[in-house]
Amino acid sequence: MTEKNRICILGGGFGGLYTALRLVKLNWKESEKPEIVLIDKNDRFLFSPLLYELLTGEMESWEVAPLYQDLLQNTGIRFYQETVSGIDTDEKRVELLNGPEISYDRLVLAMGGETPLTMVPGAMSHARAFRTLDDAYALEDKLRILEESDQEKIRVAIVGGGYSGVELACKLSDRLGERGRFRLVEMASEILRNSPEFNREAAKKALDERGVWVDLETKVESIAADTISLEYKGVVDEIPVDLVIWTVGTKVTPLVENLPIKHNKQGKIITTSTLQVVDNPNIFALGDSAETFDAEGKQVPITAQAAFQQADYVGWNIWASLTNRPLLPFRYQHLGEFMSLGVDNATLTGLGMKMEGTFGYVARRAAYLYRLPTLEHKLKVGFNWLTRPIIEALSS
Repeated sequence: MTEKNRICILGGGFGGLYTALRLVKLNWKESEKPEIVLIDKNDRFLFSPLLYELLTGEMESWEVAPLYQDLLQNTGIRFYQETVSGIDTDEKRVELLNGPEISYDRLVLAMGGETPLTMVPGAMSHARAFRTLDDAYALEDKLRILEESDQEKIRVAIVGGGYSGVELACKLSDRLGERGRFRLVEMASEILRNSPEFNREAAKKALDERGVWVDLETKVESIAADTISLEYKGVVDEIPVDLVIWTVGTKVTPLVENLPIKHNKQGKIITTSTLQVVDNPNIFALGDSAETFDAEGKQVPITAQAAFQQADYVGWNIWASLTNRPLLPFRYQHLGEFMSLGVDNATLTGLGMKMEGTFGYVARRAAYLYRLPTLEHKLKVGFNWLTRPIIEALSS
């Protein structure tokens, strides 16, 4: 009896989890069917585009962050909630901090990125990231403390005028209402500088309606316990603040950065168009930790949408590599951009459509419901979205 091939997937985000789920659905002969192992340090998958909704109570944790145990039930995928402590690419094995060594025939690196809080003095101690479920919980605790205090105004500075910064500013403004005083800090000459003009104009309007002060061409000099120092045209101002949220940048994990494989200057793994690591075809990489150029030679953006699509190709190409079939070069399809602009308000730009307000909100919800992992989870969340307004109306 031949030993099964083992596919080891490190990281259970969009890249890792969706690769695992894709592999299960492929047409394996019984003799070829591999063992699939998924490893993540957390017990829950995070659908990160909906993380903002936790802060406004629009969604519940189980909807945004379902347990891997529930998602992987009856799939045959083995899940380890463990921290990866090392990878031996020569011996083809993964070392876990508190678990067994796991050998592999194919390895998928999908460990995501981290928020770099070392870019300015004081950020590590006094700024808050907003990337993980733990970040959202910690921010919720801080907001609750501020809301329960007797101070008249709650002053919030958000560093970064990209999607994350804009969405946070609008959501938190709707939550804090008249008590909130918001400042969005951006080094460039405009917010959302790489986004469609429709989204940019809708964002400017939403921020203006909420009284969010936007500091353009402004650099953060330092952050202290209750102040943020901003430089604008050579002049530094120290501004009182109760909360600083940092949304700028992504860095790869030290484990990925130190692997003996090819990296770019930012430490990201360089892959071929088939999403295999250069000079190491048994290892695939995708998502935040990889630099990928698609079949047309265009650089693939670091977004959840791209990782979602990459997972489909990684799953297929692993199957192809184990069943002696040709591998497919990745072809990225831009399917449009969504942006949440407060409670019950969003924009959609793409696929020949432009929407904002309630229509954009409904389209965003429908699209994200479709992209949630597993049919069972989609049905649970969809049913909850349909019945929640009825339940709230009956209980009021």
